[in-house]
Amino acid sequence: MRIRAAQPEDLPTLQDIERAAGEMFRAIGMPEIADDDPPPLADLERHQQEGTAWVATTETNETVAYLIADHIDAGLHIDQVSVHPNHGGKGIGRQLIDHAAAAASTNEITALTLTTFRDVPWNASYYERCGFRTLDDYELTPDLTAIRNREADHGLDRWPRVTMRRQMIS
Repeated sequence: MRIRAAQPEDLPTLQDIERAAGEMFRAIGMPEIADDDPPPLADLERHQQEGTAWVATTETNETVAYLIADHIDAGLHIDQVSVHPNHGGKGIGRQLIDHAAAAASTNEITALTLTTFRDVPWNASYYERCGFRTLDDYELTPDLTAIRNREADHGLDRWPRVTMRRQMIS
């Protein structure tokens, strides 16, 4: 796999990857997540223009995964990591996370954060294996609290969610 910055021509493919990855939620009783729309092209374009969108491509330059993030507080918040199910289980998500961490560290960012489902096997427990730890409520910054509130407004709090942080060596 090759990790590179997302290009404008990649963005519609990222939506396709999101739809395919979302289908995995249907099998575990979360059809609302499977039916949720992928990020709008305008949002993906903003990430791409800000340099916070990366893709994983095969040797034949097929885009099979992506990560988008936002700068919040003094860290980089991972908004979404999605791997097409045909390419799952190969460590591609971890490669994207490590790439984002390396990019963040060059900008003196010392932590990655994300929010995720606590009980979905490829969510919280996966991120723990990638070096993230679950934050207690008292550790949430105002920006992280705002993200969690937006998620609740979107109905994501129907299932247990956690906020996680990966500290990087500065």
